Amino acid sequence: MTPSDALAALRVHAPLSIAERRAALGKLVAALRARAPEMVAAAAADYGRHSEMDTLLADNLIVQDAAKHARRWLGWWARWRGQSVPYPFWPARAWVEPMPKGVVGIMAPWNYPFQLALMPAVDALAAGNRIVVKPSEFTPRCAALLAEILATLGDDVARVVQGDATVAADFAAQPWDHLVFTGGTDTGRRVAAAAAPNLTPLTLELGGKCHAIVAPGADLARAAKDILVAKMINAGQTCVAPDTVLLVGHPLQEFIAAARAARLGPGETEVVNDAQRERLVRLTEGATLTALPGGIALAEAPEGHPMHASEIFGPVLALRACASMQDATRIVAIGDAPLAVYLFGATRDEEALVAGFTRSGAIVTERAVEFAAFHAVPFGGVGASGYGRRGGRAGFMEFSNLRLRVRHGRWAMSRMFDAPRTEKALSMARRLVGIKPKA
Repeated sequence: MTPSDALAALRVHAPLSIAERRAALGKLVAALRARAPEMVAAAAADYGRHSEMDTLLADNLIVQDAAKHARRWLGWWARWRGQSVPYPFWPARAWVEPMPKGVVGIMAPWNYPFQLALMPAVDALAAGNRIVVKPSEFTPRCAALLAEILATLGDDVARVVQGDATVAADFAAQPWDHLVFTGGTDTGRRVAAAAAPNLTPLTLELGGKCHAIVAPGADLARAAKDILVAKMINAGQTCVAPDTVLLVGHPLQEFIAAARAARLGPGETEVVNDAQRERLVRLTEGATLTALPGGIALAEAPEGHPMHASEIFGPVLALRACASMQDATRIVAIGDAPLAVYLFGATRDEEALVAGFTRSGAIVTERAVEFAAFHAVPFGGVGASGYGRRGGRAGFMEFSNLRLRVRHGRWAMSRMFDAPRTEKALSMARRLVGIKPKA
């Protein structure tokens, strides 16, 4: 099935009713529960080795929780809400009703092949839209299983389009009522350019360098463990993974020693394919690497090294020493805005410094990555890390058209300004804007 065929097949249907939305989300939860073992096997086969726990929690449970939350609240989110009307138009009434946009296209990546296809699907379905999903061709077994899971919703609700980069380019160019892309920043720019001729509204979830700032007051052993725990998830192939550690007042060798002492066990997930492994080798050329038992490598590199400018997106954690919190904040501020900045051991004043002088989708203290599983909060980036929000009510609104409804009464003060206009009306207009009558 081509992207245009899938779009045409769903365009003939009316938006989903509240009851149909709840039914679709319920079916999705049931399918995820039933197919969980197959999801684990598919991810392991596509990666060569993949953590069962990561699949169960990050690709399955997080979606179930989001779908249950949306199912519970979508009726409230969908209610119309009254708006104030200026007094010259009384007794007119105005209200806003969230309306489904229509058919939403979703382009999903390989790093979380189920979650990053289904989380935006939950939001889109809750808002009453029908969906077409394009999974990544780099995880083919997961893509095939994803198609089976979405088939349980019915082909009048969800369709899946499989294919390579050529199909993806065609997908991005279709006149969707809304298009979601999750992936790298450079590819996101190409998707935005393809969507522009159709004026397709976009949600872009990209990435960027998510810095972890270790402040002078941090407990170094605890900070090192928490950062590594987050980095080990999916072998660092996570858009919100800690990318670079900025150490303020802590020597690099002390952090390396704390990281070695963390004893987190072996890594459970491989880098997805040879192309990604080769990219990481090229990116870290010229850096000094320290291998840790958990499969993570700590990397030290001189200023100006390419690793300090590009998102690492793998099991390598860059380390940089900073003279002060101001220095660390400057490093974050001059780069592209990331999805998240992580703070460890920061005082309230230090946290305020970072919040006031940097841009990011989130600021998180004392842990990393886990906030992406908070199903009721807005998730998304800013600038080069993307735009738009998913999750909870924010995700529902992202995929809704906020239609204004106005109902006028039979009389209002504003009608005195209708044609033919009188001198009395002009005098009233002058009074309204503050022009005093001549003596």
